[in-house]
Amino acid sequence: MDKIKRIKYLLITLIGFILILGCEKKEEEEIPLTKEQLDSIKNVEIEKEIAKHDTFPKITYTQIIIRDRDHIQSIFDKIKNPNSEFPNLKVLATLNRKELRFFAVGQTIVIPDTIIENMLAYSCFPQYYPGAKDLKKIIIVSNKYQAYACYEYGHLVRFAASNTGKERTQTYPGRYSLEWKEAVHRSSLDSEWVMPFNFNFHSEAGNAFHQFMMPGRPVSHSCCRQFMDDAKWLFYWGEGYKKDTNGKKIPLSGTPVVLIDHFDFARKTGGPWLDFKSNKDSLLSLPIDPMAVEEALIPMCQIPEASRGSLRNRARYVSAEDTLRARGVIRPGVKLIVTVDYNKQRRLKELKALKAKEARDKETLKKKETENLNHE
Repeated sequence: MDKIKRIKYLLITLIGFILILGCEKKEEEEIPLTKEQLDSIKNVEIEKEIAKHDTFPKITYTQIIIRDRDHIQSIFDKIKNPNSEFPNLKVLATLNRKELRFFAVGQTIVIPDTIIENMLAYSCFPQYYPGAKDLKKIIIVSNKYQAYACYEYGHLVRFAASNTGKERTQTYPGRYSLEWKEAVHRSSLDSEWVMPFNFNFHSEAGNAFHQFMMPGRPVSHSCCRQFMDDAKWLFYWGEGYKKDTNGKKIPLSGTPVVLIDHFDFARKTGGPWLDFKSNKDSLLSLPIDPMAVEEALIPMCQIPEASRGSLRNRARYVSAEDTLRARGVIRPGVKLIVTVDYNKQRRLKELKALKAKEARDKETLKKKETENLNHE
């Protein structure tokens, strides 16, 4: 009898032990991961996916200071290759974000130790963008690094330099989309501004990609300037806005354009791209979901008066400047430039001059008539 009791006791103890272990295991399995842990795991997966698509070898960059004109000419001669159709000197221009004619004595520039006949090898954007894998096309612009990248279903297809808006007329971060294009566009604000391969990405503010002078710093009136070959390529690659069944424009329906950062205008010369040591340095971190990026905030003063009546979400433009200042995009003490319609000013000036001429002619005629009467 005692033996049976002992066996029962052992069985009950064993069952209890098994139940306790099971409960502990279940509790362990149900402990949820924190958001930080989940984000960390996801970032590791993203980094692995990006690294898998980066097949270019390492290219080392060297900073040099231009001593004199002979020095820079010797650099040009060393880099250019008359036996190749690939534009070797375009690599130099792109790495320094400016046309070769703006390379000046005393400036710091970067030069690569190797020329690879593929501009994508020099990209500061990742070769693969997981967040855009389901998007037919998207353009990512970095104000900070004065460059942009074009992706097709997450794969990098174009890397180019771009000089964006100067401090008082910035190209503000946020989401836009390509709108309309014109091969040779004259600005609606100043017809003397001729912009080849113009592709607008904000109709009311007038933001656009186009070819124009590239001195290597943010200098534009909120547009994204490009080298000619890049402007032409983007002009034919990008897609403008779509229309609904009533023929009305669908907002943000063209190729998405996302500006991810802003330039540090406290830096008076050059930019952070000059600090890269190689093509593997400082690959930009892109938004996990680019289509979730907030639509760009643009201060009302940057919208021409003639376009203010057609604004969507007008209140956002009214409050934009205060919000951008609070976020540090606009520095304290910086006064924004109010957009001016120079064409209108010119027309008013011409009209005023015409009226003044007519008044003078009338006065001259009146004097002649008086003189004729006196002679009679």
